[in-house]
Amino acid sequence: MEALGRLINVAPIVDGAGISLKSAEAVTFVCTGADTYTITVADSFAGSYATPGAILTQYYQNTSTNGTAAWTKVTQAASNAVVQAGAYTTVITVHATSLPDGKTHVKCTSTASGLVMAILHDLHVQRTPANLPIVGA
Repeated sequence: MEALGRLINVAPIVDGAGISLKSAEAVTFVCTGADTYTITVADSFAGSYATPGAILTQYYQNTSTNGTAAWTKVTQAASNAVVQAGAYTTVITVHATSLPDGKTHVKCTSTASGLVMAILHDLHVQRTPANLPIVGA
């Protein structure tokens, strides 16, 4: 079996879009560009998205967008946002267990023109790609 459906599910363009964590343990947002990336949560796709509190204390950055540089772990004061000053690749992981009770949907929103992709991982049920649940609205 391939990785898609066994290990991961992917939503390629999700800046400001809700992602359901009902079928996975975590979502990793891959962000590109100098921007601020803010995490908000809700109890449904159409719910009222709000801060989950200060759940982000680290992220990874790469000074290239084509894999020609090494990843660097960045620690920060607890927040619900990551400020990326350079046109880097930024990777932010949000675990379902770090969300407030009842919150199952997550958004990663850029403040300008950053690009955001979501990779859901640690899937609850392994399926063929055609049978994966819809994770975005």
